[in-house]
Amino acid sequence: MTGMTYRDAGVNIEAGDALVERIKPAARATSRPGVLGGLGGFGALFDPRAAGFTDPILVATTDGVGTKLRVAIEAGRHDGVGQDLVAMCVNDLVVQGAAPLFFLDYYATGALDLAAAATVIEGIATGCRLAECALVGGETAEMPGMYGGGDYDLAGFAVGAAERGTLLPQGVAPGQTVLGLASSGVHSNGFSLVRRVVTASGLSWSSPAPFDSERTLGEALLEPTRIYVRPLLALHRAGLMRAAAHITGGGLPGNLPRVLPQGTRAVLAANWTPPPVFRWLARTGDVAPAEMLRVFNCGIGMAIVTQDGAAARALLEAEGETVVELGRIEAYSASPDVAVDTPPGWLE
Repeated sequence: MTGMTYRDAGVNIEAGDALVERIKPAARATSRPGVLGGLGGFGALFDPRAAGFTDPILVATTDGVGTKLRVAIEAGRHDGVGQDLVAMCVNDLVVQGAAPLFFLDYYATGALDLAAAATVIEGIATGCRLAECALVGGETAEMPGMYGGGDYDLAGFAVGAAERGTLLPQGVAPGQTVLGLASSGVHSNGFSLVRRVVTASGLSWSSPAPFDSERTLGEALLEPTRIYVRPLLALHRAGLMRAAAHITGGGLPGNLPRVLPQGTRAVLAANWTPPPVFRWLARTGDVAPAEMLRVFNCGIGMAIVTQDGAAARALLEAEGETVVELGRIEAYSASPDVAVDTPPGWLE
């Protein structure tokens, strides 16, 4: 009688080994000063001094992609969610004044699909190159019974550094300007509501996107999250950034107060034109403007507080960003808050 094997139980060790070999070139392409060794060890080593830091404070973040993965799986498009994973972590590093150093990923699935997994991890490598951080390792877990069919989940872990005394926020005060940087779309938040709106619309992921004539609905909604590392580090190194907020779940009202000190609030005007995807979501789902602002970025992926709005805007635009002046920091007697004035018909 032939004994049971791990493959009989649903785990393919050979496929896992093949995945590691396939992604090694992509990981090597993300290497940067400070990385010691490569993939395959039990842990990754990094030397901050070799990366140019004298007295570094380490900053660590972790995040996932959320139910945007459901769209990727059902649409059969896995090339952008890796960048989403990196963006959700490194954008949280850079708002604290930290430069991303290295990244690790966790990929969990019920049955390893080598092509899909490799595409996801190659997307992670793309995100790491955009963020100028090294993909130093990760974990692939094949867990039959935990995930069904072609389902998978992702988690990311990023570590960055800043010289002591340069961490943000720092020096936020009334009278300073709040700038917004354009998002690339929905990014990676609010997809439980997005998916409900799509269901109500009666469309499929392969239907033409009602708000983008050149792409399917799945392709348009899966546009990867923008990575803001280079422009924000340039702004910070120029001494022009007092604080920044990555606009994720909670939108502007939920994220900007996190970087404001007691005695202040941000008074903003919704004076930008929301990208068509947000107008379609609001109209199709009958979602109120306040709820849209609370759930989605609505076209603003990063908010920045600066003491010199003109100089900051010029630098950011030179870095290729689309910039809008959102408002000002004001004195306020209660806990930090954000007030956003939305004109009639803003999301129509």
